[in-house]
Amino acid sequence: QVQLVESGGGSVQAGGSLRLSCAASGSIITVTAMSWYRQAPGTQRELVAVISSSGTTNYADSVKGRFTISRENAKNTVFLQMNSLKPEYTAVYYCKMSVDLRTYWGQGTQVTVSS
Repeated sequence: QVQLVESGGGSVQAGGSLRLSCAASGSIITVTAMSWYRQAPGTQRELVAVISSSGTTNYADSVKGRFTISRENAKNTVFLQMNSLKPEYTAVYYCKMSVDLRTYWGQGTQVTVSS
């Protein structure tokens, strides 16, 4: 069984920064894509950023230049550095990983940005 545990969420004022982490544990052979999603109240979950096993990254247009996704393969961990935060970024942030051809989600961490 594989579990993803997220950390780093919280409350911050507009313009501030947060760094999210998500670590996978359990019986793991290979982790390929790692990604972050977010879901605000009343909206659908949306992709924020993704990083491939080779380090190729892609971002939602709304966060380009503000967010950076990275990974530490030896620890099966993915990070999301969020800078210049806006109130509209308030949401629950979820990590997702492809582990041994199966998809796993984290439990979500709340990010609240106040104006």
